[in-house]
Amino acid sequence: MSNPNLIGGGRMSRMERSGDGRQGGGPKASRLKTLKRIWRYLGRHRGLLILSLTLAVAGDALALLGPKLSGAAIDAIGVGQGQADFPRVLRLAIIMAAAYALSALISYLLSRVMLRTRRKVVTQMRRDVFGRLVSLPVGYFDRHQTGDLLSVITYDIDTVNESLSSDVIQLLRSLITVTVSLIMMLSIAPQLVLIFLVTVPASALYTRWATGRARPMFRQRSAKLGELNGMMEQMMDGQRTTKAYAREAQVIARFDDINDQAVAAYSKAEYAGTLVFSSVNFINNISLALVSVFGALLYLGGAVGLGDISAFVQYSRKFSGPINETASIVGELQSAFAAAERVFRLLDALPEPADAPGAMVLGDVKGDVRLGQVNFSYLPQVPVIKNLSLHAKPGEVVAIVGPTGAGKTTIINLLMRFYDIDSGRITVDGKDIYRLTRDSLRGAFTMVLQDNWLFYGTVHDNIAYGRPGASREEVEAAARAAMIHGFISRLPQGYDTLIGDSGHAISKGQTQLLTIARAMLVDARMLILDEATSNVDTRTEQRIQKAMLQLMHGRTSFVIAHRLSTIKNADHILVVRDGTVVEQGDHQGLMAQKGFYSQLYHAQFENA
Repeated sequence: MSNPNLIGGGRMSRMERSGDGRQGGGPKASRLKTLKRIWRYLGRHRGLLILSLTLAVAGDALALLGPKLSGAAIDAIGVGQGQADFPRVLRLAIIMAAAYALSALISYLLSRVMLRTRRKVVTQMRRDVFGRLVSLPVGYFDRHQTGDLLSVITYDIDTVNESLSSDVIQLLRSLITVTVSLIMMLSIAPQLVLIFLVTVPASALYTRWATGRARPMFRQRSAKLGELNGMMEQMMDGQRTTKAYAREAQVIARFDDINDQAVAAYSKAEYAGTLVFSSVNFINNISLALVSVFGALLYLGGAVGLGDISAFVQYSRKFSGPINETASIVGELQSAFAAAERVFRLLDALPEPADAPGAMVLGDVKGDVRLGQVNFSYLPQVPVIKNLSLHAKPGEVVAIVGPTGAGKTTIINLLMRFYDIDSGRITVDGKDIYRLTRDSLRGAFTMVLQDNWLFYGTVHDNIAYGRPGASREEVEAAARAAMIHGFISRLPQGYDTLIGDSGHAISKGQTQLLTIARAMLVDARMLILDEATSNVDTRTEQRIQKAMLQLMHGRTSFVIAHRLSTIKNADHILVVRDGTVVEQGDHQGLMAQKGFYSQLYHAQFENA
């Protein structure tokens, strides 16, 4: 018996089969690893980053000329000496104004370049995240809230890019400003620089301690916002149920609870970030006060001139300012790192395992399907399918019936390889499905599911989703066969009417008929109908039975139905109970056995 999990030479763990990105529950990536991964996105735009750095250096250099020119102008005035050199003062003032104006222009150009860089980075990151979402197995979405995933692709990616794309350049600018300011202060009054030997280490040590304390708070903030989005998404989907059961008050109470938790987490994180900024600002103000006091003493002693003191004070502010800004940036970086961890955790989620080496393309499909002693469980030690065996011959209709939770839909998931079996064997036309490419296997099926899905687009595009090149005539023929052409013709723009989210509203029954038309258009040798008529009334169901028979003609069909009257003519009926096939045969034979199938059949008509 072949083992489907022995693909690529090694057994896949349940984590790998389910697409869990934790890869065995290992530790989360360190900040350094996270930063390196962020740099991979920024590094793709080295040209823009180099231009940004060049503009930043040029702009800061011009801005740093100001204090020196200001000090020279004060000395040229000759305060208390009556020897003012006004032409020199005017010349220095003009140069200073020009330097500041040019610096402002360069800062504007820098903001435009950074905006373009951020747009490119966020576009690429969203593309990568969405590509990963598309490649993930079905099991991943069964375990993660849609709202939480949407929070990652919107809020978290925006947080990463808004913080990092600008903060990286800001940190570089701060480094330049601090370095140049320090050099200028050393050239003016080295003894005053000694003050910063105390205040700068104090700021650095405090910032390191405070950011370490704040980091978990920002991580918690991102998690709570994702939880809030998940609750909102659930509420939007279930608003009819909420109103039907008059549960508005309870829903509001639950929202208030989750919202309070999110607000509390947000407030704690913001408070921690703001406290770092305020505390470092306080330390820097102390240094400025000390510079003013000791600078005045040096001036009174004749060690330095008034212009030098003025220039030193301005340079000290420029020296302290970036340190203060860095403390604020560090708070933003904590938020960005927390968001980045969530983004990269999703990107690290394992996609569906690759096709087996040398996997074959399933072609010339006949539709002979066999399941041999198949076992499957979603969770360890909790079996869902046990020793399932069946044989569907080409063109046969196999109906799968049983109570809710018996494992009917699970069988379909295994046939389509949405989940991988634990043991056993599944073949199509004698070929093990785990030795076939997924695309060719799934392309051999067409499906009408219980949970229908229409995207925002025209009626024509929705019907032609599985066959994009279909002509208008072919689409209309499929719609007629599904008994939905008359309804489409009455729409405002007919087949060009926009439906789906934000489009023309249609009922669930009409949605189901459209998906049936979609299935009719696809030329596949195997068909899956999972409660395909669950959302249509009995009269409509009877009208489309003929069309359904036409759809199933010549195709190996797997039909899941709660209404047993709809599958009386099936070639083979599989009765599933607690994941085990308890009976199988045709309708007449199963009724004659007076077993579980007979009980289900009679119970439906007795309760009708």
